[in-house]
Amino acid sequence: MHQPLSTPRPSIYYPYRVFEAWLPTKDQGQHEHYQPARVVIVGSGPVGLTTALELARHGVASIVLESELQVSEGSRAIVFTRRSMEIMQQVGIARRVTEACLPWRFGNSYFRGQHVYRMQAAHSEHERFSPMNNLQQQYVEEYLLEACSAQPLIEVRWGNRLNALHQHDDHVVLSIVTPAGLYDLQASWVVAADGARSSIRSHMGLKMQGASYEGRFVIADIRCDLPFPTERQAFFDPPWNPGNTVLLHREPHGIWRVDYQVPAHETDAQALDPTSLSTRINAILEQVGQAGKPWEMDWSSVYSARTLTLESYLHGRVLFAGDAAHLLPIFGVRGANTGFQDAQALGWQLGMVARGVASPQLLENYSRERVGAAKEIITEAGKSTRFMTPPSHGFRLLRDAVLSLSLTQEFVRPLYHWRTSRPHEYRDSWLNASDDDTAMFASGPGHGAPPQNIKLGEANYLLDHLGGGFDLLIHIGPAALSPDLREAIDQLGQQGIAVRLITVGSHPPLLGSDIHLDDPESALRNAYGLHEIGSAYLFRPDQHICARWKTLSGARLKHAIYQALLLNRPSPEKTS
Repeated sequence: MHQPLSTPRPSIYYPYRVFEAWLPTKDQGQHEHYQPARVVIVGSGPVGLTTALELARHGVASIVLESELQVSEGSRAIVFTRRSMEIMQQVGIARRVTEACLPWRFGNSYFRGQHVYRMQAAHSEHERFSPMNNLQQQYVEEYLLEACSAQPLIEVRWGNRLNALHQHDDHVVLSIVTPAGLYDLQASWVVAADGARSSIRSHMGLKMQGASYEGRFVIADIRCDLPFPTERQAFFDPPWNPGNTVLLHREPHGIWRVDYQVPAHETDAQALDPTSLSTRINAILEQVGQAGKPWEMDWSSVYSARTLTLESYLHGRVLFAGDAAHLLPIFGVRGANTGFQDAQALGWQLGMVARGVASPQLLENYSRERVGAAKEIITEAGKSTRFMTPPSHGFRLLRDAVLSLSLTQEFVRPLYHWRTSRPHEYRDSWLNASDDDTAMFASGPGHGAPPQNIKLGEANYLLDHLGGGFDLLIHIGPAALSPDLREAIDQLGQQGIAVRLITVGSHPPLLGSDIHLDDPESALRNAYGLHEIGSAYLFRPDQHICARWKTLSGARLKHAIYQALLLNRPSPEKTS
């Protein structure tokens, strides 16, 4: 019997809602029928819910299992990057997040009370979203749940905890425990989005590879009236915590996130003792010139820096995403933001496979691409982690030398940069076209790159029109679209592969185009190198680029689409 907490979690700013547990009926129990297209997602955090919404956009139903009856305890992830916001836009919650969050783009580093570095995240008029956006994770989960409740292809089962999992050749059987007892659930595919302490990972005996660092941090959310802007503040070697680091972030609703390094000899329980918390938070307030300022605690936890990943995210019919797949340090806001990219990538690739329009090898590609992304992040994050919490005497000597030099030498100060999370480029993806004209482009994003947003007018951006299916962006002239290209798009549609035709240019829209984008100042065409009439880009459903051409035929388009779905199709006829 499983008895999750049935009273609202305590919080001084967030009104927790307790959902009703989903219970098996007497005639269900052990007899739930197998549905070939069903996906079961374990975990209702941002990664699990985003995956469900992405699957629904591809017409694939899913059941989300959550062992608790409420959204997550505490603020947890609080900084969401521009790319995460773009993914949230695709699943329909970006407006809610934008209305609630605190955007920012600057970070400050201090050493022994002296301001030594100011980080500035890149931003331009062509971006809809700020580089960084602060909002507590509970609100993001709430908005995702609202989107899921409006989607008939998604069912969320609260109070359902995974008890066991058994794989077969063509399905998976999950044993689920509820407040009313056990039942079995069969699925074609299972998505493990059940977090850092993944029960699925444990059931399957899977181990992550990488490094765990000795540095531990207390994460505390306090309500306090502080006169600072929404910018990240990092304090190195403060007098009350010598040799260690303190971070400060503003959150909505008058909440501040305080992170500080814990002395190596302390246990987690000692670090979270109310007296210890109070003493250290008061010391931080004194350090920033706010001694004696009243404050109130909402939530606290202890965090350990780790750079770990599974070597594969595909194990039979179980796919891993988010913290269940990898554990990344908070420095550079990588955890939840990497998870959003996992969910977006997994949603479309699993959706295509579940619908039978792509090769099952596409799931191997998901694993290959996202493991590559995690390892790239681990390389970058490891540098930041070793700087924030040196793992050895040698690293500490080097770090301390940089800190000391930064007081007088400007050239070393950029070493404080925390190497912020960025979307991965799938340069060596199996899905990139093998015979397109990418080598002929002198500018624009290349194979595997994430999209570059362009402002097209008031409240109108390129990415407002991309995503969910394949998008073909083509520079048009006064002539009509070639019949063979339109025929190829129609043939693909008959096979269940939707391709949206988006034309761009200063000429009137072509008959047969799905969307026409006016580009009177050529901002979009210049950014993408679409100088010649007929030049084109093909975007995957996750908006990454998989092909680009100077000249395009129907045969070349179909070949690129088939390669992006890893289907065994004949090569296109050679073009002169």
